Amino acid sequence: MKDFGAMMKQAQAMQAKLQEAQAKMAETTADGASGGGMVKLTLKGTGELTALTLDPQLLTPDDAEVLTDLIVAAHADAKKKLDAAQAELMRAAAGPLAGMPGMPF
Repeated sequence: MKDFGAMMKQAQAMQAKLQEAQAKMAETTADGASGGGMVKLTLKGTGELTALTLDPQLLTPDDAEVLTDLIVAAHADAKKKLDAAQAELMRAAAGPLAGMPGMPF
C-alpha cells in the first residue's frame, strides 16, 4: 500500500503543477507581426487580442484586402508563438511524465 500512497502524492503534486502551469498560461502573452512590422498585435494566453498596431500607410481604401490579410498573418504568428510557449509550460509541469501515453503534452 505504500506504493499506492506514494502514487497518490505524486498525482496530487502533478495536479498542483498543472494548475500552476494553467495559471501561467493565462498570463502569458505573445506578439505577432506581419508585413515587415506594418501590422503588430498581442495575444493573451486565453487567445484574447489585447493590442493591435497598424502602420498608417495601410489605412487607405485601396489597401483594405492587404490589411485584412496582414492582420490574419500577424494573428497566426502570435498564435504559433503562444502555442509553443504553452506547450513548453505544460511539458515543464509534467516533468518526467511528459510524452507518456494519455498525457496531453
